Amino acid sequence: MSQTLAEGLTAGAATVAPPIDPGTEPDPKNAGRGVELRRLLRFVLRRPGLVASVLVVVLVVLAAFWPELFTSRDPLHGAPAENFRGPSGAHWFGTDELGRDVFARVVHGAQLSLKATLIAVAVAFVVGGLIGLVAGFVGGWVEDVLMRFVDVLLSIPALFLSLALVTALGYGTVKVALAVGIASVAGFARVTRAEVLRVRQTVFVEASRSCGARWYSVLGRHVLPNAVGPVTVLATLDFGAAILAVSSLSFLGYGAPPPAPEWGTLISDGRNYMANAWWLTALPGLAIAATGLATNRIARALDGEWARQR
Repeated sequence: MSQTLAEGLTAGAATVAPPIDPGTEPDPKNAGRGVELRRLLRFVLRRPGLVASVLVVVLVVLAAFWPELFTSRDPLHGAPAENFRGPSGAHWFGTDELGRDVFARVVHGAQLSLKATLIAVAVAFVVGGLIGLVAGFVGGWVEDVLMRFVDVLLSIPALFLSLALVTALGYGTVKVALAVGIASVAGFARVTRAEVLRVRQTVFVEASRSCGARWYSVLGRHVLPNAVGPVTVLATLDFGAAILAVSSLSFLGYGAPPPAPEWGTLISDGRNYMANAWWLTALPGLAIAATGLATNRIARALDGEWARQR
């Protein structure tokens, strides 16, 4: 039996693969990069809509902050001899009644429209978040008073409230942004309050309070980090609605005065020439629609990711 065992061990040793030359071993760094590239490729193939949406938002942001990357034309000066030229290689979006390049005006108008949208979302996020945070964390009569104020805001259609506010504040891009932001406060307040109430009743918050933690410690270390996710998703979703609201008020003439190329103003200026120059309204409107749809798609993806983490 010992002889048979020795023969088996000898045969097993003979079949062991020879040692690998260190020079031929695969590089762990290259292997890791290959895995990351394959994951990225799978992500792109599975979510082409999300990738396209991110690309649209990136292009709009670049146009707002660095318009010279897309065009070198002056959006305020044109050649009257080239008025009402259709979209072509020389003028991608055509020209308007004064011979100004519409593509240049759309690119430079992104700065004004995006500026107003960012201000509106920031106002709604900060003011609405503070109201919801105080109402949900303090409770009692403070919550009742704040939420009744929110109910009053919700009872007024957002566009009508924006019109009333901008009429009181006056014309201009910043004032339009403030009006749109204040009209969106109620939604942020309700979502923030609901999340704060949910987090306040969790076990780890009760354990922190029972250990004698200060209220500001509980608020900063436990409540805020766990309640900010859905509010951020709402801010992304509200970004598209804010673009439409800002453009609507600019269309009605409450935005920056002419010849400022705000997106809503471009559509308003081109509506008088729809019979013979459809591109003056269609192409700026396409830019607004693409930006709004892209932000909505990103918001849905963030919402799904947040729901999976919860």
